[in-house]
Amino acid sequence: MISIPKTQFSDLSLVRQGKVRDIFDTGESLLMVTTDRLSAFDVVLPDTIPDKGKVLNQISVFWFKKMESIVKNHIITTNVNDYPEEFKPHADVLNKRSMLVKKAVPLPIECIVRGYITGSGWSSYQKEGHVCGITLPKGLKESDKLETPLFTPSSKAEVGDHDINISFEEAVKLIGLEKSEKLRDLSLAIYKKGAEYALSKGIIIADTKFEFGMLDKEIILIDEILTPDSSRFWPLSDYEPGRTQNSFDKQYVRDWLTASGWNKKSPGPKLPKEVIERTSNTYKEIYTRLTGENV
Repeated sequence: MISIPKTQFSDLSLVRQGKVRDIFDTGESLLMVTTDRLSAFDVVLPDTIPDKGKVLNQISVFWFKKMESIVKNHIITTNVNDYPEEFKPHADVLNKRSMLVKKAVPLPIECIVRGYITGSGWSSYQKEGHVCGITLPKGLKESDKLETPLFTPSSKAEVGDHDINISFEEAVKLIGLEKSEKLRDLSLAIYKKGAEYALSKGIIIADTKFEFGMLDKEIILIDEILTPDSSRFWPLSDYEPGRTQNSFDKQYVRDWLTASGWNKKSPGPKLPKEVIERTSNTYKEIYTRLTGENV
């Protein structure tokens, strides 16, 4: 297993380093490289997860293609042989963990869809009876399926800061009513199609988040889509409302971090070897289950 914490190309200019992705400007387009970095609670952890970047990139490519009937996306190509000349000396590193993408202008909100009551949504419901201002029926149990998936946007945070849940009305103040309604409708449609497909593979997508950008006055899907980094995946065979679910994502890491007593502020603690290995294998398993292919 090869671990790539960051892309170190002395002959190329890195224009942005996100929590997981390194982005290079080619002039006409951007090259987005998915590293093996892992973030939890909006903090980039000191350890990497081997092959995680390849899994995330290939899962995103799989879903981007599947959702093209709903919304356009930013991919130009994922074939390293078609990349600009300056990237070809690095083809071995870039293969399967990168994509050449269009230069869209990111919209300043993250589009979260919740199909089940879990995580911060469950905590909010227990305390206040609502999630992001949306009142829910009384008597729900942890991990219950919601009657209708919820669109609950959040503001985007800089690396190291925490995203902040906002109401639909606050999203309207940020980007306007027309764009907010479009993002809500697209997010719910993508989630519905993805959740139905995943269910046919024995996987529940409990919640997820999407990012969109503007390109030639049109909203397109960018960044990643329905990956273990941006979603909660639960095995259908083990699903039981009323408790925390086993998962095919980084929830295992989140649970370990919470149990460790970490204050959820940078720097994050080092992970035990068994947590790293289990997480790497979990990412690979979700890819194989969804696509029928090996990493």
